[in-house]
Amino acid sequence: MAQDILFKTEEFIFSYRVAGILIRDEMVLLQRTPDDPGYAFPGGHVSFGETNEETLVREFEEEISASIKVNNLRWVGEAFFPWGKKSCQQIGLYYNIEMIDDSQIPLSGSFDVYDELDDTKIHLIFSWIPLSEIPNIKIYPANCVELLQDQSGNIRHFVYNEIENM
Repeated sequence: MAQDILFKTEEFIFSYRVAGILIRDEMVLLQRTPDDPGYAFPGGHVSFGETNEETLVREFEEEISASIKVNNLRWVGEAFFPWGKKSCQQIGLYYNIEMIDDSQIPLSGSFDVYDELDDTKIHLIFSWIPLSEIPNIKIYPANCVELLQDQSGNIRHFVYNEIENM
């Protein structure tokens, strides 16, 4: 099994993650865990020797059995947030993606899947959220509300910080 680019020390975590922005019929596909009301964009940690595109294709196949096409890079993010009791610094690259076969997943509502991280099974809820509802939900990173509205085609860079004194 390939090694994720995810480093942990006694006090800190570094994460290199890619995510897919899948918009269809004025809805975006997001994920969350049952114990957190906040949503995130689906994706995962890049493994050593793997391209960002390969990671996204693999993650969507593993998590929701969906075949995707990776399109353009949309956002480059630097995020600082608590991960359990540690501080995490994450480099995140967000790509516009599209489904290759629309019949592979439900195209509305929510559906449950199970993933693994550090040999721990994780329950994920995938939901199609109307773009008009994005300002009314908790989303990580929070500035994605504004970023989703930008349809300029320009690659946007952002810094998102939930940790004081960092």
